Formats: sequence, C-alpha cells, structure tokens
Amino acid sequence: MSDTAAGLLQAGFLILCLAAVYRPLGGYMARIYTSDKDLRIERGTYKIFGVDPKADQTWGVYARSLIAFSALSLILLYLLQRLQSHLPLSLGLPNVESGLAFNTAASFVANTNWQSYSPEVTMGHLVQFAGLAVQNFVSAAVGITVAIALIRGFTRSKTDRVGNFWVDLTRTVLRVLLPIAILGTLVLVAMGVVQSFSGGHEVTSVVGQTQTIPGGPVASQEVIKELGTNGGGFYNANSAHPFENPNGLSNLFEIFLELVIPVALTRTFGLMVKDKRQGYAILGVMGTLWAAFTFAATFFENQGAGTATQAAGAAMEGKETRFGEWASALFATSTTGTSTGAVNSAHDSFTPLGGGTALFHMMLGEVTPGGTGSGLYGMLILAVLAVFVAGLMVGRTPEYLKKKITAREMKLVSLYILTTPTVVLVGASLAMGLAAARASIFNTDGPHGFSEVLYAFTSAGNNNGSAFGGLSANIPFYNTALGLAMLLGRFVPIVLVLALAGSLARQQPVPVTQGTLPTHKALFVTLLVGTVLIVTGLTYFPALTLGPLAEGL
Repeated sequence: MSDTAAGLLQAGFLILCLAAVYRPLGGYMARIYTSDKDLRIERGTYKIFGVDPKADQTWGVYARSLIAFSALSLILLYLLQRLQSHLPLSLGLPNVESGLAFNTAASFVANTNWQSYSPEVTMGHLVQFAGLAVQNFVSAAVGITVAIALIRGFTRSKTDRVGNFWVDLTRTVLRVLLPIAILGTLVLVAMGVVQSFSGGHEVTSVVGQTQTIPGGPVASQEVIKELGTNGGGFYNANSAHPFENPNGLSNLFEIFLELVIPVALTRTFGLMVKDKRQGYAILGVMGTLWAAFTFAATFFENQGAGTATQAAGAAMEGKETRFGEWASALFATSTTGTSTGAVNSAHDSFTPLGGGTALFHMMLGEVTPGGTGSGLYGMLILAVLAVFVAGLMVGRTPEYLKKKITAREMKLVSLYILTTPTVVLVGASLAMGLAAARASIFNTDGPHGFSEVLYAFTSAGNNNGSAFGGLSANIPFYNTALGLAMLLGRFVPIVLVLALAGSLARQQPVPVTQGTLPTHKALFVTLLVGTVLIVTGLTYFPALTLGPLAEGL
C-alpha cells in the first residue's frame, strides 16, 4: 500500500471514530452539567472541603475560586519538585532546580506541559504521577469548567450567576476525565505501552554498550496527557518513544484522544443552548480549519522542499520511520490544533513551510478544535466577533444566541483577542534583544533561529507545549519568561471569558427577527472561518515573514 493510501485511510478512520462517539459523549457531558444530582463520592468531596454544591456563584466568585485553586496547585507542584530527593520513589534523583521547578509548575498548571528537561532523568515516579499526572487532570478540567460557565452565560437571563466552580471541577474529573482515562490506560497497556513502577532495565545496544531504560507509570500518564490536551511526555522523546507509542495503532489512538473531548464539546454546547445546529456550525468551522492545516502540513512534508530533503528522496530526518510523513503530519496538526503539545516527530526537523504550518496553526488560538474547554470558549469568542463584524456590515446591533453584543461585551472580546499575541510578540522580541537569550538559539544567523524563539513563545502563550528542538530553553531567562507567558496566556483570557459569561447572563434574551443573522448556516460558518484566519493573519503575519516564510521561500 502506498504512503498516500495509508495516510488517507488513517485520517478517514480517525474521523469515523470521532463521529461514532460525538453524539453519546457530547450528550453525556451535557447531562452532567445540567443535572442537579450529585454522586455519593461527590457529596463526600464537598463535605471534606466545605463546599455548598447548591450555591451558584457570580462570575467574579467563580473566577476567584479558579485562580485560588490554580495558585495552590502551582505552589504544591513547585514544592513537590524542590523536595523530590526526600520523597519516596525518587529513583535517587536530586531536587529540581528552582527556576526549572517554577517553569514546570507553571507549565502543568496552565495546561501547557512545556518541558525544558529530560523527564526520565529529572523527575521521580512520585513527582510524575502525584504531581504532573494530577495536574494533567485538574488543569484540563479547569478549561472545561470555563467553557461550561460561558455556555451558561448564553442560556441564563437576568441573573449574575454562572455556576459553581467546585461542582463543575469535581464532576469533570470524576465523571468525564477519570473514567475515559482508566479505559484508555487499559487500551494502551494492551497495545504495549509500559505501566509499572520499575526503576529501569539494563539492556545491551546493537553496538554492545549497556543502557538503562527507565520504566514507570507511562500508560496512565500518556492517556491523560492526550485526553486532557496537556502534552509533555514521560520520556524526552515524547510520543516518538516506543514505550509511549509502540505502533501505528497506538499512534492513531493517541490522536483520537487529543481530539475527542474538544470535538464532543460542540455537541454539549448545542444541547445546552437547546439548538443542536449551533454546535454543528462551530464543529464545521473547527473541522474545516483542521482539515485545511492537515492537508497543508502533509503536502509540505511530502513535497520535501529543500536541497537536502530532495537529494534524500523524503523529509524523514527527525521523524519516526514507524509512522512516516503522513502520520507525523497528522499528529503535528492535531497536537498544535488542540493545545496538546505532544509530538511523535521533531517539529524542528519539518520542512520550513511544514514547521511554519504547525506554528501558524497554534497562532489561531488553539481553536481547531482546541484544548479541552479552551477550544470551545475560544471559538465562541471569535463567533461573537464575527457577528459583531456582520452587524457593522448591515448597520444593526449584533446578536448571538439571542443575546445582544454591546460595547461591554466587545471590550472583553477585544482584550481576549489581544492578550495572547501581546504575550507572544513581546516575549519573542525580548528574547531576540537579549544576548543571553540569543545564545541559546542553535542557529542565530538565519530565519530559523528566529522561528525557534517565535515557536517557543507561541507555544507558551497558547498553552501548547511543543517546541522547536534547536532552542536550549533551560536557562534562567527562558524558565522565567516562558513560565510567565504560560500563566498570562492561560489565566488572563479565562478571567475575561468568565466576565463575558457574567455580562451575558445578566441580559434578557432578545427575540429573533428577520434581521437576525442565522448563526447555524453555511454563511456564518464561512464568515467565522474568515474571521479566525484574518484576525490571526493580521496579527502574526509580519513575524511569520521573518521566520518560516523567509526560510521556506
């Protein structure tokens, strides 16, 4: 079978699997967040922490609860790393250096999972499963809770309440993430992924040298890193490591895990606003952009532009031969479109335009289909912008889901759209202007060096976590700057989304009239696709011309 046929079959089978779970999973999540009933284990959890599950919160209280929980998570994960040598299952590894510990704690709490270190020689088993894996669950849950709060803003009227953060968080972890993760772990173990508490195995390489290959709770962490669109990996080689990703079937399953919750959440959205067509429209925009970027990345990698790749006959440097160009491009598009950041190939080794495609895909704001929750609320923000633009065109007050988009809502939307580009571009500018930061760039003389820095801050600001490997980021500047970029890129937009939810919830629904723009039809889908591309293009195009476009052209 040709590579093209195999690649098309993989993509087709992936889409069929997502279609099969779209309705049941999306409906299941809608019932979770609209039910008044709590499970026994949930009621016990609320009693322990003194939470009143029946108390609805204003957007401000919801936001403060979220920030307080995340701040406590940041502190605890930092301390866990700094005290590692004194903890059980440390494997004899030393405490993590303070700057790296801050960067890693910020990374996992912000659902980014940027890793400036080799995990298997830096983190012991306890830090891996009690620190990093736990944050993979709760940081993913935080994103989903924000999306649900925004949906309530559209569905409620004349109230200042958007839900209860603690209830949403608990239900997300116990009813959504944990059951799927347990099932997914069993599937990965059956496929050959390692799951143990082994300190390592001595093996003899093909050249006769001995090497220690550490084991550990790999499968359980692999599942939640993909399912929660967290990224990172138990091993430095990430999902290219055979202990994390043994074969083509496990590779496809991991891509499925990355996409399944963001895709199904559009169904949840449609059911909660009582108009399934709205969910289909949002899914149509996400799917159109994902398919376009998958095609572009695959085309550039198969074309293999460049003297070296054409002489070799393929752009296989930095790619796993088990997966090839098609599966590598499919994984790269899915991971950069979902804020996952896991990789099964070296993005730094992609062709200039192939790597530029992955970079530009992140710059869209991780909305195709985006991270768990963050993809949906990011796309809904852009949908509000799209109806505002349409309203300007016809000279009437814009409306979305029977809510007027007034000056207050547009100020919040504008701040949301400007936050991440500001973090990315300011951070990249500082890095290129400081000699210590430039010294960490592998290739400082050409546009690829700038691409490495731009990719790092784009990945951090958009909470993705993947990287161009030519940048040595474990230095004080990058540990601090990227850590701050991850926190700002995560929590400033979240506060703005919750403020928007509160503003919308206070409104009274307006009736649909002949002048109301239908937001479930092809015209709106086209308008929203154009809004995503144009807003992003105008923001980042000058920077892209200095990096991947200059290198590729």
